[in-house]
Amino acid sequence: VQLQASGGGLAQAGGSLRLSCTCSRRTCSNNGMAWFRQAPGKERETVAAINWNGGSTYYLDSVKGRFTISRDNTKGAVYLQMNSLKPEDTAVYFCAVARSAAWTTQRSLINYWGQGTLVTVSS
Repeated sequence: VQLQASGGGLAQAGGSLRLSCTCSRRTCSNNGMAWFRQAPGKERETVAAINWNGGSTYYLDSVKGRFTISRDNTKGAVYLQMNSLKPEDTAVYFCAVARSAAWTTQRSLINYWGQGTLVTVSS
């Protein structure tokens, strides 16, 4: 399985970016998916996660109300709409496919990782 992430780039504080991630295999539609991020010198953390049908989601407290995760199973894709961006959102963002249909924040329960896309937010 290959995950292709796109949509990263440079944004000003208060701006928006939309990340997209496409799964190469249709079976991804049966699995939970998530976005993680890793800033320089910091641990990788779960930003948002979504179960297989989009009926249940998780958000990191610091992004609640600003970020929205969604998916389109007809395209094997997961998205992360990021609004009101802050400099502290600067990180490499990774999409991931969980082992099960539920969402997860545990890296040990992730089956596949995307290559990462850099998001830089300037103040």
